[in-house]
Amino acid sequence: MVSIQTADYGEHSNTTKYSQKTNEFKMKTLKELFLDEVGDMYDAERRIVKALPKLVKAATCEKLKAALQAHLKETEGHVTKLEQVFQSLDQKAKGKTCKTTVALLEEGGDIVTEFKGSPALNAALISAAQKVEHHEIASYGALHEWAKLLGNRKAADLLEEILGEEKAANATLTELALNGSDKEALGECGCHNDSEKECSDKQPATVRRGIQPAGMNRKRTGALV
Repeated sequence: MVSIQTADYGEHSNTTKYSQKTNEFKMKTLKELFLDEVGDMYDAERRIVKALPKLVKAATCEKLKAALQAHLKETEGHVTKLEQVFQSLDQKAKGKTCKTTVALLEEGGDIVTEFKGSPALNAALISAAQKVEHHEIASYGALHEWAKLLGNRKAADLLEEILGEEKAANATLTELALNGSDKEALGECGCHNDSEKECSDKQPATVRRGIQPAGMNRKRTGALV
């Protein structure tokens, strides 16, 4: 009798522990994943708002300056739109440190410091900016699809607008690279010595492609964050 009672007690105790573990490690839902990623991008966009003016100041190509300045205005709008996405879910806007953006902006700071005065500066700045854009495009692409799956049309529309602007900004940077900044980096154009000159008077390229990353294996010397 005693041994049976002991076994029953032990079985009950193990069941309780298992139940507690199950609750503790409960799998997160798609909605929770969505909110986590929105928080990640909310933090990212606010960091980018602070970083872009430094890139604008560093650029020596007037067309690049104008493109970055225009995207700064869009990015400020992205912050507001993300706040609206939170509102659509009855949530308070809250950022979650975006480690990827922090690292990319640190690299951008290195470029500003190390390539100052170099004919390769504008090409390097475009490369750094496009790395940020590619991360944003991937993130907003996923968020847009998740919003649709969750049946949140308002959030989906807002995220689609942001995604479109990020893609357009990336395309503009590619055109600038193809139409002047990459050649300038080879010393084929002297506009890096005159901030009043535009890097190219050519029409926008019809073929769009990525550009190669600049400044690999650099020692950390600055940051945009």
